[in-house]
Amino acid sequence: MHFFSDHYNIILVIITTIMLGLSCGMVGPFLVLRKEALISDAMTHSTLPGLGVGFLLALSMGLNGGRFLPFLLLCSGITALLGALSVRWIINRTRLSQDVAIASVMSSFYGLGLVILSIIQSLETGNRAGLNSFLLGQVSGLTQQDLFMLTGIATLVLLLGIYNFKALRLLCFDPINAEFLGISKTKTENILLFLMISVICAGLKTVGLILILALLIIPPITARLWTDRSEVMFALSCAIAALACVNGVVVSGFFYDLPTGAIIVLSCAGFLFASLILSPIRRIINAQ
Repeated sequence: MHFFSDHYNIILVIITTIMLGLSCGMVGPFLVLRKEALISDAMTHSTLPGLGVGFLLALSMGLNGGRFLPFLLLCSGITALLGALSVRWIINRTRLSQDVAIASVMSSFYGLGLVILSIIQSLETGNRAGLNSFLLGQVSGLTQQDLFMLTGIATLVLLLGIYNFKALRLLCFDPINAEFLGISKTKTENILLFLMISVICAGLKTVGLILILALLIIPPITARLWTDRSEVMFALSCAIAALACVNGVVVSGFFYDLPTGAIIVLSCAGFLFASLILSPIRRIINAQ
């Protein structure tokens, strides 16, 4: 990989992926504990039309041939928010179940995104769009400015998650008691929603919108196999996600044709498989 020729870029890429892993490891357990994994799946697929719109807007303004990462991430975040709000609206205003609402929103937004991408491909600059890297993840095209921005987003998510940890954890385990203690359920849910959108957008270029869900869900599930304490679960989740991200970047760096996101997810799956065998608490070997 060409950025490996510069040691400074290597260090910057590693730092970026570590921070991304830590932020995913922080947010993921809340989704698992609240059983909102499928909602986050709808949000990840809802980012696709935002990528297309962001590219078209940046292209019309002459910004980096349409591949202006701030625009791409901002528009992706907006459509991810629209996807989450659409799921909530369907659940609250209709008699449809949560899984039906999620499937409807996810497929609709993803279909819209594919239509927009097909329009982009028909343009003269379509072949140079490079948006396919957002599907499976690839860090080779990121500039130093992009890496700094992604590191900043991941760091913000991590710090906000730590600062609001007690409120978010109480929301997961005892929302009624949280209201009694003066913790606004709506405000806390909105904070979690913001963290979800931010970490999903930050991981689009590295992991890809199809596989970012795995980075959010597999590490906390793996951590849960080793402990019954929430603090330990969060710490292990962060460590597993960070190690998987670093491994994915290193492996894809030496084998250029391998997608970064796929290697990251396979690394997470490896940790999960090993935990299922070795965990002293919930290993499957002695399971009846």
